[in-house]
Amino acid sequence: FCGMTGTAWTSRREFAKVYKKRVVRIPTHRPIQRKVHPVRVFANEHDKFEAISESANDKLEAGRAVLIGTRSIERSERLAQHLTKRGLAFEILNANHLEREGEIVANAGQGPRITIATNMAGRGTDIKLSDDVKQVGGLHVILTELHESERIDWQLIGRGSRQGDPGSYQIFVALTDEIL
Repeated sequence: FCGMTGTAWTSRREFAKVYKKRVVRIPTHRPIQRKVHPVRVFANEHDKFEAISESANDKLEAGRAVLIGTRSIERSERLAQHLTKRGLAFEILNANHLEREGEIVANAGQGPRITIATNMAGRGTDIKLSDDVKQVGGLHVILTELHESERIDWQLIGRGSRQGDPGSYQIFVALTDEIL
């Protein structure tokens, strides 16, 4: 009984209780270069989406690739409408766009580019970064809200800074979010 995942550590108590198995941490073979930005809290979803749009635009102007994770198809579509109103181009990966999943994931690390994805979309895949994106800081991951399981949050965060690549992440929450 074994496997490898970067997110099992946060669920180690569950593995012990349910499966009677322990989780062993194995160090990465390359140092993690992930930068953590402070959590930002907003009164409502609109203000949060405004701040996410501004942050994503700042990263684009620096030549970075941006991955924005949402909890649901509905929220990914609402965020897409918000980015469109702000004049920001993006690709969207959710169950409504699965036929293009491979193409969207393949291009997500080519900057400057915004990719919006639900928490399950593209999971388990590496987003390959262009050399230009690596030189300016790598993939920036934005979490638009927290999930019921910290493990899901870490799956999204883990899309960036893989295999020793540079990258960063930031969490944006609103007081109206379900988890809060």
